[in-house]
Amino acid sequence: MTNNLKPDRIANRIRLLRTQSKYTGSFVIAEGDTDARVWKNLIDSTKCRVEIAYNKDNVVKVLNILGKDNFAGVLAIVDADFWILEGTFPSNPNLLFTDTHDLETMLLKSPALEKVLSEHGSEQKVKDFGKDIRQTLLESAKVIGYLRWASLKFNYALKFEGLAFSKFIDDKTLALNESKLLQTVKNNSQKLGLDEVEIIAKMDSLKANDQDMWYVCCGHDMICILSIALCKALGTRNSKQVESDVLEKDLRLAYESSHFRLTQLYTAIQDWEKTNQPFRTF
Repeated sequence: MTNNLKPDRIANRIRLLRTQSKYTGSFVIAEGDTDARVWKNLIDSTKCRVEIAYNKDNVVKVLNILGKDNFAGVLAIVDADFWILEGTFPSNPNLLFTDTHDLETMLLKSPALEKVLSEHGSEQKVKDFGKDIRQTLLESAKVIGYLRWASLKFNYALKFEGLAFSKFIDDKTLALNESKLLQTVKNNSQKLGLDEVEIIAKMDSLKANDQDMWYVCCGHDMICILSIALCKALGTRNSKQVESDVLEKDLRLAYESSHFRLTQLYTAIQDWEKTNQPFRTF
């Protein structure tokens, strides 16, 4: 299975592409297939190739393996996740991060969201909602973000895959019920004995006034909340029409190079190009 490839095999593949195929361009290493699709739409394929490492740890390991060989022209882009908030990210000039928690939040922060709302939402319902939709998504998703962060930092090992968001998100206001969220996550993780008061205290310990919610919130959570919104609060779709996978795909397709050129990541890539000539990505 390709997603079980070890870092040394991925690094070898990149080496062979340079030597056997006589490819002289640069490489961008992506975390996964969906990320790679976005980068392939943005880069110049005549100057740069996108390679998939299949997870974040692999990306860092592949970069380190190639770095030891002084293999030039390799750039890696990963989700910031909680690394930026923790201040514990690896220091490597060839490793760059998303402007926000992950690639999905970058898409949601861009005008791609308006395109998806226009496609799937009701113009009147969007107008009548009366609140900033991005801020509303952030407000609800930040609670899940702090819970995800607490789970990682304090080793709760909670399971977030397959969560039924409808159990704790109000389909009219998109407000999140924290108590119902905790109960749903505990059930999903089969950890019914966890102390909710303790977990909330741990979540609160991570909060700071100057935190950027775009780093706290996970894009998948925001998209799941948006999916609920498009069925009632912002539209009249049925749940199948606006499943999270559908919305993620539509956001990727709606994301334009003009949106990307306004990001810090784009500037960071341009800086990388200046110090790694003649290698180019755009």
